[in-house]
Amino acid sequence: MKVKYNLLFLFFIFSVLLFAQENINDTLSVPKYSGTTIKDFWKELDDIFNDPNFDNANWGVVIQSLETGEYFYRRNANKLFIPASDLKLFTTSAALILLGPEYNFSTNILMNGKMDGSVLDGDLIVRGRGDPTISGRFYNDDKYKVFKDWADSISKIGIDEITGNIIGDDDHFDNLGLGKGWAWDDASYWFSAPSGAISFNDNVVDIVVKVNNEKNIPVIITSPSTKYIVFINNVSVVPDDSTTTINVYRQSGTNIVDVFGTIRKQDSVKTYVTVNNPTQYSMVVLKSVLQKKDISVDGFAMDIDDISKSSFIKNPKNLFTYYSPPLKEIIKVINKNSENFYSEQLLKTIGLEEEGFGSADNGVKAEDMVFREMGILPEGMNIVDGSGLSRLNLVSPHQIVTLLNYMFKSKYFIPFFNSLPIAGVDGTLGKRMKKTKAENNLRAKTGTHIGVSSISGYVYTLDNEPVSFSIIANNYNVPVKIAENIEDLVCLRLANFKRK
Repeated sequence: MKVKYNLLFLFFIFSVLLFAQENINDTLSVPKYSGTTIKDFWKELDDIFNDPNFDNANWGVVIQSLETGEYFYRRNANKLFIPASDLKLFTTSAALILLGPEYNFSTNILMNGKMDGSVLDGDLIVRGRGDPTISGRFYNDDKYKVFKDWADSISKIGIDEITGNIIGDDDHFDNLGLGKGWAWDDASYWFSAPSGAISFNDNVVDIVVKVNNEKNIPVIITSPSTKYIVFINNVSVVPDDSTTTINVYRQSGTNIVDVFGTIRKQDSVKTYVTVNNPTQYSMVVLKSVLQKKDISVDGFAMDIDDISKSSFIKNPKNLFTYYSPPLKEIIKVINKNSENFYSEQLLKTIGLEEEGFGSADNGVKAEDMVFREMGILPEGMNIVDGSGLSRLNLVSPHQIVTLLNYMFKSKYFIPFFNSLPIAGVDGTLGKRMKKTKAENNLRAKTGTHIGVSSISGYVYTLDNEPVSFSIIANNYNVPVKIAENIEDLVCLRLANFKRK
């Protein structure tokens, strides 16, 4: 009963705050809005974070004024926590500083051979450097747009036939697609898509499952439609009063995918599955696009690791270079949508640009110099990937706020700030804190993992005082929504804070 009453109390406070937003000019508004002290605010947050639902869990919190440096609240400030996707704040801030907001990923298209009229007597080589944007995200959902542009460029050069192979050169990155500490049983799912120097469509295949009503059988439609992936249909059609549940499993080290579950006649389900060997996958799709653009290819689609490099000429000729959208736009995908794949690509690209080779270890090594400049000792935390998917990552709320404070004063603040989800507007905060003082005010990165919930960012109080904050919950066993409600309650309290 104690838990039940506590939840009702939290709901009551939350409702009062929401009511106050709609009646902010009313003399009957919540008295605290006429002004309160940090001491009273601290006590109020103690009551909120002492929710008995989290007696077996830990909260880490730091809230600090960006004007005065005064702490509004601290709780386990220097303890290490699993941050989940709040780790992306470290990846994106370091990337802005090391690479610059206008940085473009580049991909070189080369030929290994010689021209004989309109025939390329040899191989076409794609040399990647980690570009994650070869998909439909920046091209009105046309996932083939970049490849079609490449085909047009090849045609303009005068090539209409390639006698050799389409080869993906991914040697700028390591071949470790998954991060340290990632769960093996998540490897089929889009949020665990493998990284690589060459990628296509976020290294996943789009899947739509629906029912052929005439035959009353489930059908699987994939995009891209390619024989590179083998799908096994184990979906059953169930009555209308049943439940639709679709899942996927890719057999380890293969591109054999089991699609299983149940589906009602009227339903259509979209999902995704990762691929094994993203480089070869990309080349298979590129070859198909070239052929559809009337450029014949006599050879195969291949990963450079599967051929004899001794057959290469020493200096293949660069035909053209493709450049991605600027980094300042790419980090919006990372932070607003919490896109793990983009984060891992970015971490390895930092390693490539700063250390000469794209690996997570090199990326972290390069980032450490930035964090020291921020006033964060790398020895006092543990970072192993770029996305926060690994449970081996450990950072403190104080370290996150230190990062936020540094970025607030840096010349990179605007692109960093613009990349964060906006409460009640977009990204992972699009449905949270609507119709409150936090809406279109608070900007923060969120994170969720099993037993982990986090939110870190910026908000302006009623005094228009900028505040940075980091709130992390670890090791709880209640629904994540309860943790998010507490986070939102604190954020609302900050947005409504007014000094006496």
